[in-house]
Amino acid sequence: MKRKITLWSSIDWVTILIYLILVFLGWINIFAAEYDEEHISILDISRRYGKQIIWIGAAFLLAFLVVVIDSRFYHFFAYVIYGLFIFSLLAVLVFGREIHGARSWFEFGSIRIQPSEFVKFATGLALAKYLSAKHLNINNIKSLASAAIIVVVPVLLILLQPDMGSALVFFSLVLVLYRNGLFGSIFFAGIFVAILSILTLFFDKLIITTSIIIVSFAVFWIVERKMKYVIYATAIFAVISGSLYGLKELFTFALSNYFILVMSVVLSGLVYLFLSYRRKIRNVSIIYFLLVGALVFTFSENYVFNNVLEPHQQKRINIVLGIEFDPSGSGYNVNQSKIAIGSGGFSGKGFLKGTQTKFKFVPEQSTDFIFCTVGEEWGFIGTLTVIALFSILLVRIIQLAERQRSAFARLYGYVVFSIVSFHVVVNIGMTIGLFPVIGIPLPFFSYGGSSLWAFTILLFIFLRMDAGRMEYFI
Repeated sequence: MKRKITLWSSIDWVTILIYLILVFLGWINIFAAEYDEEHISILDISRRYGKQIIWIGAAFLLAFLVVVIDSRFYHFFAYVIYGLFIFSLLAVLVFGREIHGARSWFEFGSIRIQPSEFVKFATGLALAKYLSAKHLNINNIKSLASAAIIVVVPVLLILLQPDMGSALVFFSLVLVLYRNGLFGSIFFAGIFVAILSILTLFFDKLIITTSIIIVSFAVFWIVERKMKYVIYATAIFAVISGSLYGLKELFTFALSNYFILVMSVVLSGLVYLFLSYRRKIRNVSIIYFLLVGALVFTFSENYVFNNVLEPHQQKRINIVLGIEFDPSGSGYNVNQSKIAIGSGGFSGKGFLKGTQTKFKFVPEQSTDFIFCTVGEEWGFIGTLTVIALFSILLVRIIQLAERQRSAFARLYGYVVFSIVSFHVVVNIGMTIGLFPVIGIPLPFFSYGGSSLWAFTILLFIFLRMDAGRMEYFI
């Protein structure tokens, strides 16, 4: 049964106000980034700032349409919407236009649409619907695998374009799984993997592997609290590794020290698993499989970095980590961006007075690097204001999510939080050199129709759910 509610009085106008302020500030800063004295009108549609006002108008229309649709529509048709946008990712690989080496866009005259932006909210709807099913246990292997498939399918299709930045955004959805009851140990294992990824880039894989083995022995001792078990394991490992090294020298096999070390871990682990099963030693299998998993990840991460990533992507990561320094090459964008932000000082140089901006020192300044325009022209006060607005928006989304009556709406709220927060943190982090440049926009702020429309739909679907939370009897 449906309750009678007034939609426009139930919708969260605080969030809408923040959205409008961010969109307006974005438009003003796009104008500053693209300003040309020969085209001084902010409504000149031959310039990016003129086109952006068209995208903004269309975004407002989309927001209105999203809100007037019955809130149950998004639950009932979540999988259909997901399927349609998965199909769009397949279609763009065949019919899309290739720009800068990536086939990510449909082109209709002067309008370009990027399906990977829209598939984010579609994936969020599908994931929220799956996770909100009654009696679902996310820690069940089958359930976790099904949820992972929903997320991984668009990731793989986006990687085929290829668009690494857009693909990485989807991994932020692990927060939704965690909110739905995913074991904290699995969540923190993901953090460990992230740390291991960074360390693997800094150190030789032989050093990393040796360190992982030592840590595994230490964890085993902490868990079991019996040194004799650790001594047995060490002895077995020493005998097997010594035997493999001896065979290498005896028969002059061309085996690397890394290969011998890994094989020693695998073989000695299997032997110890057999012995521990007979002696009923607990936790051995868990630690062993975690150890092997860490070693496999280390190898695969090395392989992906050296053989899958493009050279310019490798350089960007190395520059962020301080492994390389290339201010005039791959590090040029970030270096110029930091100069622009730093030169703004406390209060900035003033609107349209940014020299880095005016003389186009920062490439992609109206899109991926829009934040450096804020830093140069509005200074610390401006950047702090923008960060505060995004922070308030994200806190508000969490507050709205927690007051939802349905699990579907609550989980979708966390989808919105995860995607928007990932974009904000990584985009701003890119401009100040904390993250590698992966080419993702600042929500509601960067130039571009696809980005603005997709984020608008993402947010306003949730606002419609929130407005209708009291609309139906349960």
